[in-house]
Amino acid sequence: MGVDVDNRRRPPEDSSQSCKTEWKWVKGMSDYRVGYIVGSLSTESINRRLARALIRLAPTNLDFVEIPIRDLPLYNRDFDTDFPPAGRALKDAIAGVDAVLFVTPEYNRGVPGCLKNAIDWASRPYGVNSFADKPSAVIGASPGKIGTAIAQQSVRSALSFCNSPVMGAPEAYIQFTPDLINEVGEVTTKSTEQFLRDYMEAFEVFVTRVLTVLPPERLSKTAS
Repeated sequence: MGVDVDNRRRPPEDSSQSCKTEWKWVKGMSDYRVGYIVGSLSTESINRRLARALIRLAPTNLDFVEIPIRDLPLYNRDFDTDFPPAGRALKDAIAGVDAVLFVTPEYNRGVPGCLKNAIDWASRPYGVNSFADKPSAVIGASPGKIGTAIAQQSVRSALSFCNSPVMGAPEAYIQFTPDLINEVGEVTTKSTEQFLRDYMEAFEVFVTRVLTVLPPERLSKTAS
């Protein structure tokens, strides 16, 4: 019988709701809200399973909310003067979190089109880049042995250009085998479970460092 994810760490149904950055110091640790983006539109995505596993294994001071990208139209510069509702919702969702975790597949040795489209939307219009100063990390799973390495590098390159502090290490390229992660996010291999737990602990440390170093005025601008 699977262990249910507690309500505090279960993504809310309305994941587009904006929430201002809050600083809460409890036992020396700050609570952070992390938005996660799954770079696949498939309801049976193995990367969605990976995202569930990461949420289960993350430090308890990280709260998670999914940032949906399914309804975004293809980015077009003509929209810059009048963003459609889906584009505004994306930017509001990113503004409402402290950090972003990308969980991506790899298609034809590249970034899935839906994910690249979402990054393009969030970075526009010029001068209103939602990723600026927003700490981020990239991880992904694939049946292949290189585990989305090339797609991840492309995402990191785009995020770096968008001035998002990207976690460089540890890197995580997960070769997804049958039953590695079940539908509720339970990891069946102890070594993989520990690796993913270590990855999320490193991400928490990275987010804390970035948000501690950044001046308050830049943080408030990012959250606005």
